[in-house]
Amino acid sequence: MEKKPVRKAVIPAAGFGTRLFPATKAVKKELFPIVDRHGRAKPVIMAIAEELISAGIEEIGIVVQPGDRSLFADFFHAPPKSELFDKLSRENQIYSQYIQDLGNKITILTQDRQEGYGHAVFCAKSWVGDEPFLLSLGDHVYLSATEISCARQILDVYDRVNQSVVGLTTMPAEIIHKAGCVAGIWQEFNSIISIAQLTEKPDIAYAQTHLRVEGMAENIFLCVFGLYVLTPKIFDYLAANINSNIREKGEFQLTSSLDRLRQAEGMTGYLIQGRCFDTGLPETYRQTIIDFYKD
Repeated sequence: MEKKPVRKAVIPAAGFGTRLFPATKAVKKELFPIVDRHGRAKPVIMAIAEELISAGIEEIGIVVQPGDRSLFADFFHAPPKSELFDKLSRENQIYSQYIQDLGNKITILTQDRQEGYGHAVFCAKSWVGDEPFLLSLGDHVYLSATEISCARQILDVYDRVNQSVVGLTTMPAEIIHKAGCVAGIWQEFNSIISIAQLTEKPDIAYAQTHLRVEGMAENIFLCVFGLYVLTPKIFDYLAANINSNIREKGEFQLTSSLDRLRQAEGMTGYLIQGRCFDTGLPETYRQTIIDFYKD
């Protein structure tokens, strides 16, 4: 079968942002501002979109709640009102056009019912079609430790291995209950691993028994970074869970479908050279404001 290139990316952005309440009563968390290394203030969702487009992605589908379509569409597709545009500096007037050019590559999709991360990804099925795609969390921004962006790194690994790839980072045992974790066998030590198990938010006891990875310190584990390249087969497993009403903690999650995809096709993990900034919690959003600009 001819290998298809990764042209599309999906960003789920339909959550309620309950962990950032009451700020999210006024502003969607994906529209929270950050300041980039150039000193420009921008919403989180724009920083993510720029990362993906700069990595070679041609089209981005952003999954939102139906009532939020206009918020995201107005930002990416509508120019500022003339009274605001006229007050912008010449530099920002040019930048305004840049935002619309970026918006030409963005499609707004909807999740009619907020039933979990896996359900949000499934809502992009028709738009993605029969292609591999890049999946990025809607409340994480990334900063590479090399000249190659985090998104481009994982796309390059997909080109090498020709199977689904999960971006990974290391986490100490005391915080792994907040993340998905993996175990497997290194193909290239501290870089590429053949994934043998995926577990969503394990406790320490389970991780120490089942998720140890050779060569890593006893209290360090491999956890999900927030970037994936997935084959379209993932939608079959998501559909099976949804149609059979198989939920985890009341919602349709992604991890169990990822594990079925791994069993069917194999799956590679890649330890991304860079940092992931989580803007989805007050304390980590605050730290993002401080560190993302400095780095």
